[in-house]
Amino acid sequence: MHTVAVLALDQVIPFDLSTPIEVFSRTRLPDGRPGYQVRVCAERDEIDAGGAFTLRAPWGLEGLQDADTIIVPGVADVTAPLPTAVRDALRSAAATGTRIASVCAGTFPLAATGLLDGLRVTTHWCAAGLLAATHPAVEVDPDVLYVDNGQFLTSAGAAAGMDLCLHMIRRDYGSAVAADAARLSVMPLEREGGQAQFIVHDHAPEPHGSELEALLTWLGQNMVRDLTLADIAAQAGTSTRTLIRRFRDQTGTTPLQWLHRARVRQAQHLLETTQHSVERIGGQVGFGSPTAFRDRFKRTTGVSPRTYRRTFS
Repeated sequence: MHTVAVLALDQVIPFDLSTPIEVFSRTRLPDGRPGYQVRVCAERDEIDAGGAFTLRAPWGLEGLQDADTIIVPGVADVTAPLPTAVRDALRSAAATGTRIASVCAGTFPLAATGLLDGLRVTTHWCAAGLLAATHPAVEVDPDVLYVDNGQFLTSAGAAAGMDLCLHMIRRDYGSAVAADAARLSVMPLEREGGQAQFIVHDHAPEPHGSELEALLTWLGQNMVRDLTLADIAAQAGTSTRTLIRRFRDQTGTTPLQWLHRARVRQAQHLLETTQHSVERIGGQVGFGSPTAFRDRFKRTTGVSPRTYRRTFS
């Protein structure tokens, strides 16, 4: 039987801890046998579960040694140093080919082992920037629900851990067993879109106090117009080449990319708060055609405008 070891670190987030325990424990094979044996492991006898309760794990770190899969749930303090014993246990397990997955902010302690260096990973969208800054050797993708690198897997925030568990069940036992596990979890086997649709952008990045602040304000007020790069450069009183360079230096993106993002954010607001048609909203925020609006919206958020409205209106 496939053994899943769930590693409870100090200040483990209870939701992240319970998700793999529940999903894997409830998985049944076609003949009714359980698909997984689940064990909870910890470095110490008692673990603080994010201040909610104290956990006494039945297994120590030795429970990781013969596990087929290790799950690293998120922790409340992602900046806490990873205990040496935990790091060594995870690296030792990885050396024998054990599959290791993280849930939500569990990507931070897993990245601290160095096992994710050079790999594309994800975590909760609100912690993606900190992960990239803390572990520059990993490539952080904040837009997806999970990333499967084969031996190492990482999930986005909270409920995305369930998506990752179902994905691993499908890898282990096929779609039929995974679909049954999804029904027991009252979850779709595959959710439409990624994490990008849940990311909150109050506005596109605006470097207040910089020489671009007045121009960005003008762009926000005139996004409905069919603006070209030449139009924006003329408003700024500079050449297009200089404009692009200043934009990249001060916002990390190009003028038109900034404008598209601002338009999509305004469209998200209108989809959430009005009953206007998708076609009308596309025109209201400055897209020249409904097709251009749908394409740009899906490219930015991962879902169509109609799907976004069903989810968030």
